[in-house]
Amino acid sequence: MGAHAGHWRGKWAVVTGASSGIGEALAEQLAAGGTHLVLTARRRARLLELRKRLRGAHGTRVEVLAADLAQPDAPDRIFDFTRRRAITVDLLVNNAGVGSYGEFRASDAARELEIVQVNCAAMVHLTRLYLPGMVERGAGDILIVASTGAWQGLPYMATYGASKAFDLLFAEALAEEVGRHGVRVCALCPGPTATEFQQAAGIPRGLAMGLEEPAAKVARAGLQALAAGEHSVISGFVNQVGAGIQRVLPRRFATAALETLLRPPG
Repeated sequence: MGAHAGHWRGKWAVVTGASSGIGEALAEQLAAGGTHLVLTARRRARLLELRKRLRGAHGTRVEVLAADLAQPDAPDRIFDFTRRRAITVDLLVNNAGVGSYGEFRASDAARELEIVQVNCAAMVHLTRLYLPGMVERGAGDILIVASTGAWQGLPYMATYGASKAFDLLFAEALAEEVGRHGVRVCALCPGPTATEFQQAAGIPRGLAMGLEEPAAKVARAGLQALAAGEHSVISGFVNQVGAGIQRVLPRRFATAALETLLRPPG
């Protein structure tokens, strides 16, 4: 699990999007480190299965709440769920995220707006609900899952890439704002990861070019960076190099290169 996961031993964490992928890996590593968990996602059956596995393997306390962050009232429901149970949340993991692939002009408008709701609005809402208590206690941690797509425009994933740029800049600004109050905030920026995200977003499998990282590796990088007080982290050496190149290239050049790479076939 890595020593970083034990940083939250005996404390409570809320993990959104916990039913699969990076969220599930984060939950597993936190549970292995002795963290108690509130797991939320849309798929209740998967959450219950994960709760059973984590309780059996690690003996940690696990609560589950099925919630769809595409619904504007979902953050309030999650916050009320923890408040009614007198759970003090020391770690908030804003992991839930959705995406889409294809030409924006032909996209489903409702889906594009859902991306903004889940990836941006719900993340801001949850952070706003839990942050005041952390500041008042003088301690707390917030991990926001962004993406390497935050570093430049993503043709054919325009709304998703912009939403992740929002997440990254929000996390870095908030980290500076609340650090003096004992609260740490970190943006985790994964590249292609071996999860269900690509299939759900309709991204052709070949676009990742076999560069997918395991979700457990990405989760470990995020928890380690948060525990170390980093404001953002890019998971994986190849992704770090790629982001570094994009920083020095003219923005339009990088976006043009990605347009060629990501262009739908046909």
